[in-house]
Amino acid sequence: MNNEIPINPTQRWEWLKYQLRSQGSSLRKLSDELGVTGNAVQMVKYTPYPRMERAIAKKLGFTPQAIWPERWNHDGTPCRERPNRAEKSASISSMCPPHDSRSNVRTHRQMAQGA
Repeated sequence: MNNEIPINPTQRWEWLKYQLRSQGSSLRKLSDELGVTGNAVQMVKYTPYPRMERAIAKKLGFTPQAIWPERWNHDGTPCRERPNRAEKSASISSMCPPHDSRSNVRTHRQMAQGA
């Protein structure tokens, strides 16, 4: 069994499904175990979703950052465009390197703290 995680998102998704099946599980079974809809687990394919990413990684015996390195920081915090939306415990300084759209978020927060 090949445990090398593909970089290509499409191949990675197929690899995830294969790994779950090889353990006698599936995305559907995982959603039942977590008490969520099947669509909740499927959303990981298209968009960052920390809770589901953690659940899938745990089921497979990996860390989320090993499976989705582009979605997670090295310190184990999610790397998100909208940090307050996903997880409150992640600090602004631990987010991914800034892009143009994020500089406005920092400026706004600084202004709001000063008010």
